[in-house]
Amino acid sequence: MAKIIVIGGGAAGMMAAITAARNGKEVILLEQNEKLGKKLFITGKGRCNFTNACDIEDLFGNVVSNPKFLYSAFYTFSNDMVMDFFEELGMPYKVERGNRVFPVSDHSSDVIKVLEREMKRLGVTIRLNTKVKGLLLEKNICKGVELAGCKEKLYADSVIITTGGVSYPRTGACKDGYTFAKQAGHTVVTPKPSLVPLELQEDCCRELMGISLKNVSATIYADGKKVYSDFGEMLFTHFGVSGPIIIKASAYIHKYLDKYLSLTIDLKPALDEKQLDDRILKDFQVFRNKQLKNALEKLLLRALIPVVIGKSGLDGEKKINELTKEERKTLGHTIKNLPFTITGLRGWDEAIITKGGVSVKEIDPGTMESKLTSGLYFAGEVLDLDALTGGFNLQIAWSTGYLAGLSCA
Repeated sequence: MAKIIVIGGGAAGMMAAITAARNGKEVILLEQNEKLGKKLFITGKGRCNFTNACDIEDLFGNVVSNPKFLYSAFYTFSNDMVMDFFEELGMPYKVERGNRVFPVSDHSSDVIKVLEREMKRLGVTIRLNTKVKGLLLEKNICKGVELAGCKEKLYADSVIITTGGVSYPRTGACKDGYTFAKQAGHTVVTPKPSLVPLELQEDCCRELMGISLKNVSATIYADGKKVYSDFGEMLFTHFGVSGPIIIKASAYIHKYLDKYLSLTIDLKPALDEKQLDDRILKDFQVFRNKQLKNALEKLLLRALIPVVIGKSGLDGEKKINELTKEERKTLGHTIKNLPFTITGLRGWDEAIITKGGVSVKEIDPGTMESKLTSGLYFAGEVLDLDALTGGFNLQIAWSTGYLAGLSCA
């Protein structure tokens, strides 16, 4: 019987182990942590958004890096198949806003539990607290692995590397997978934190900390050229901004980090500048004897008023009936284009996923096998693949893990 070693007990690793075992192979799963699925446990704030129920075309549309590479993986094990897979294992699911799919229980532990139960049923050997030192390579063929801390060597017909990325280091995430890949001659695209909040230069962020903005538009410019725009919800923090549309933005701006990055927020995207000016004029007629700083509470959140006035360059002490038409239009323009300067991305501790990893140019997309080393496969976040939030990154893990396990078998 062919023996298969899987390095890494996360989503991709457990799926690869189950798929290979279901096809009659002897499987050993090696995990350096004391339990399986540590990162899986905290995904979706502990609820585990394990896939997305969108059309398959939308799956590709939500992959940021190398979507074409995933053609075989997604069609071999689609999101519909993932939902059926878990339901058949006894874990019912539900679909929420944005087609996000969760266990009915809202517990990520249930996802891990059914995977562990299925591996046990299939006779997969699981070795916890087991760290791999390196691969056993012979003439461009992977023969197995050498374990760290002892002289033990495990031989196998195939080895699948599913060690994940570098995000959430507290879950044990490390660069081992990249080290093994380089040992086999692979190129590793520099890993960077992605799906993270943004840091801003402005001190006013501290005063705005905790302020949540709904139904706003955020646009990011690199050296004045628009590179991202989205509508939705965002949040001010002590260091800058976070929230859904900001987290999404971080996936697209890595290649512009060497440029001058600016963020503008349209606080009133439902109104064009003419409609907004009419609205401001209407409010000003009511508050014509008040100072500007006291005349905007019907239009803006109180905490935002001094920021908007400051960014507009207007005098907040000036009375409304003293404002010129040009000053009023400047105010409206600032409300529609509230400017900030982006100084960088937050780090690995706050990154949902890793951008970068083992170059997919050196991996066969139809099998997940290395093009450089026979018998060596890769799956999941260790590869240079990343997607937006909403269950898409886990779908990549399930699909590539399944295809690697199937190809080995």
